[in-house]
Amino acid sequence: MPPMTKASFLNSSRVSKALAIHMTTPSLPSCESLTVEFKSDRKRFPDNDLVEAITCLANAEGGELWLGVEDDGTPTGLHAEHLKLAGLAGLVAARTSPSLAVTVMPIALAGVTVARIVVPKAQGEVATSGGVYLRRRLRADGQPECVAMLQHHRASHATSFGLMDASARVVAGAKLTDLDPLERERLRQSVQQYGGDRVLLELDDEALDGALGLTARQPDGTRAPTLTGLLLVGREPALRELVSTHEFAFQVLAREAVTFNEFRHFPLLKALDWLETNFRPYNPEREIQVGLFRVPVPKVDMGAFREAVANALVHRDYHRLGAVHVRLADDGLTISNPGGLVDGVTLANLLTTEPRPRNRTLADAMKRIGFQVNQ
Repeated sequence: MPPMTKASFLNSSRVSKALAIHMTTPSLPSCESLTVEFKSDRKRFPDNDLVEAITCLANAEGGELWLGVEDDGTPTGLHAEHLKLAGLAGLVAARTSPSLAVTVMPIALAGVTVARIVVPKAQGEVATSGGVYLRRRLRADGQPECVAMLQHHRASHATSFGLMDASARVVAGAKLTDLDPLERERLRQSVQQYGGDRVLLELDDEALDGALGLTARQPDGTRAPTLTGLLLVGREPALRELVSTHEFAFQVLAREAVTFNEFRHFPLLKALDWLETNFRPYNPEREIQVGLFRVPVPKVDMGAFREAVANALVHRDYHRLGAVHVRLADDGLTISNPGGLVDGVTLANLLTTEPRPRNRTLADAMKRIGFQVNQ
């Protein structure tokens, strides 16, 4: 047998480590969570209930379902009819729409065999073959539960994946009279002020509405306001009635005392003007010496403030209740909106990933008007 060289020893060591990692048995989580579900199998957990529990996980963040484990985390083993796990992945694929591919592996724990079912996050939404849509969420006490996925939940889920653009859709019950001529004039002034697409200034109202997606043609040939139209140039009473989720707040907290706290339902361009006007008194300037000149520098750059607020208003989830909050406190400025980041965008790749607007029509309209709208 030839002697082992240093290189062959290192290669052998790497292979051994790789095999050891590959053969490591996954550990049983200590408790249930948003991504972990335990199901007892002592009385043979029904297949339909198992498929529903798996779709519930898939419609949230994915995760793993441990079959043969009690709710308190005690492994009690699989029922005799579930010991042959070869067909379980096929069962799940056959009873979900679209078919969901799960990974099933048997694991020995405390002298019994349990099944670890790895569930991927659904790219969109997945239902049982019987048409049941479920989603997993955390209750107020921190415990997970599966609840029905209602229509607005499904719409919100679809927009986060870019499968649907709610801002391009006609709002039920909206009429052309719900659009405010004064707000259209504000829009044209914003195009001039912020260097937007000047072609828009040459269009009449109907052509402007069509170019920016403020209205859409219906099957009967008439035009009706879209969500983008109401949000940009809608009358405030119509916004309150037809887009009840649209709300924003400006709050100023000084030493934990509330000095300013106002909620409004203005259309977006008016909202940006109102927020900027009310923010200025709380944004002091200090002068710095640059050569022979003294230059005033505000605490918060107004251009950055305008861009951040515009992004929060444009990219919020309009299927969810809750206000866009602009909060100024002693420790800084916080701007937040309901819905969070869209799927595939994280804090780690926020500055490098390609644009994925939740409300594409609204984002495109704001860009043409002249506002900097990012992810």
